[in-house]
Amino acid sequence: MKNRKILYVSSEVVPYLPESEISSMSFEIPKMVNKQGGQIRIFMPRYGNINERRHQLHEVIRLSGLNLVINDLDMPLIIKVASIPKERIQVYFIDNEEYFKRKATFAEVNGKLFDDNDERAIFFAKGVFETIKRLNWPPDIIHIHGWMAALLPLYFKQIYKDDPIFQKSKIITSLYGNEFDKALNKKMIDKISFDEIDQKHINQLVDPTYENLMKVAIDSSDAIIKGSENISHEIADYLKKYKNPILEFHPSDSFSEPYLEFYEKIIS
Repeated sequence: MKNRKILYVSSEVVPYLPESEISSMSFEIPKMVNKQGGQIRIFMPRYGNINERRHQLHEVIRLSGLNLVINDLDMPLIIKVASIPKERIQVYFIDNEEYFKRKATFAEVNGKLFDDNDERAIFFAKGVFETIKRLNWPPDIIHIHGWMAALLPLYFKQIYKDDPIFQKSKIITSLYGNEFDKALNKKMIDKISFDEIDQKHINQLVDPTYENLMKVAIDSSDAIIKGSENISHEIADYLKKYKNPILEFHPSDSFSEPYLEFYEKIIS
């Protein structure tokens, strides 16, 4: 993987959020590739419960200041950056006062999902791609983790794929166990359609459940990795008709070699 550029985009990453299957793998995989000589960037949302002082986040003025249009509203994009201690890996944080200032990640104290989680996911996807363009950093692989990043494959294939910086990029989605119950905002499909994405690519989001959101991600991915042993039966059944490469689950103590081989297979 020497000098390969790998972009990791995740809903959650340790040490910035508590340890979970997603947050741990979103750290361990980049760490492993970094040690193999790969060039790494990690992107995640800057949730309000991330301690900026402790983790030494600071705003990157030259990357901030762009407005992203979400459902016909201009939403300012703020980019912050930090380095994971001892690993020499930069983490970029997608921020916006309206979407990410609240002191929680995905839900209210009572567990109710935030009503604007759909817009947050759209903003996150567009924010990542626009920032990579500003960085002028063409990734060989874009590897996504977690539902907040699940719209990246769709936006990649429908809006950004023809941009010169992404001409050679391949996008991989890691699938995990069910990350939320119930559904996101029912108007999600209309907000994505506003970006001139044909509705045939998002019909599943008439009912924006976790499973349907991940089906949309699967449909636009160049490859799939089973990041968990416990993916839902519904998603497992959906994968049976998937024609692109799939890497089966490998636990955290033995994933390195299979992941590296899979990456090389996808790039070649």
